[in-house]
Amino acid sequence: MTTLATPPAPRRPRGPVGGPASTEGPGQADGQGPPCADCIADSAGGLTFDLADPGGEGIAHLLLRRRVDEDEVRLPLTPTGDGRLRAALPSTVELAEGRWDAYAELYGAEPERLVLGVGDLRSLLDRSPSGSLGHVAVRIPYVTKYGNLTVRSWRRAPHAEAGEIHVGTGTTTVSGRLYGTQLGAGAYAEARYGADGGAVRRAEATGVGAEFTIALDHPGLAESARGDWQLWLRPSGESGPEVRLARLLDDVVDKRQIYTYPAVVCAAADGSALVGPAFTQDNDLVIRVVSVSEGAVEQEGKG
Repeated sequence: MTTLATPPAPRRPRGPVGGPASTEGPGQADGQGPPCADCIADSAGGLTFDLADPGGEGIAHLLLRRRVDEDEVRLPLTPTGDGRLRAALPSTVELAEGRWDAYAELYGAEPERLVLGVGDLRSLLDRSPSGSLGHVAVRIPYVTKYGNLTVRSWRRAPHAEAGEIHVGTGTTTVSGRLYGTQLGAGAYAEARYGADGGAVRRAEATGVGAEFTIALDHPGLAESARGDWQLWLRPSGESGPEVRLARLLDDVVDKRQIYTYPAVVCAAADGSALVGPAFTQDNDLVIRVVSVSEGAVEQEGKG
């Protein structure tokens, strides 16, 4: 469990963006319903939480609890002088990858699940961190299907951010930017199939410095296996790091239904297949290969 000391007060937003804004300001001023927190993201990867102060004796914390292992980060909630409490999660504090559910622990009471009020995520748009620390940290607050506040966190060291994606007849081309490393001699990309990387197909990677472009061959993937092919960049060849391709540097917590791309039909020995790029639930980029009949069923389900 990580507990932070009282942080300095961060800047206030210029105006609310997104989220079900409350006319009462941060928190539930009438004391009814679950506590409500406004959340502000900064361009460095930090988050600030504001909620109404219900009053009481003792100390108050905002608690972030990771779902997979219930690891906890406790942030002190300090009075701001206007009837509010504020907690800050600086970008310098490591938050492991995963989904972190948010709770308010107020003056000795049991932790209570928070709901999201106003979410100001404008600073996450077109974010371009320096990568000088060797990693990229991304935290996106969002509302769960039950209306609760959760923070989705990524920490990649190094990171390959997928940018423009072009789907051609026989090739998908992906351009992007590296953070924490650069393209060197012998660079190439890999498409990997299966949890244990049972099948690997090498792909061309070109570029200079942090900028890269890779080209994935549709017919070769269609002939190999059906399913999702993970995309990795080997910027220094076999002796260097293995960098997963993903799109993380914006305010979209789940890109599966937001960023969609066409699939093309490829002939294969075991029947025609649809081949095209897609994002996973973790916003990693894959090349998805499915039989034509499976693709038709999926499209029918979406309709």
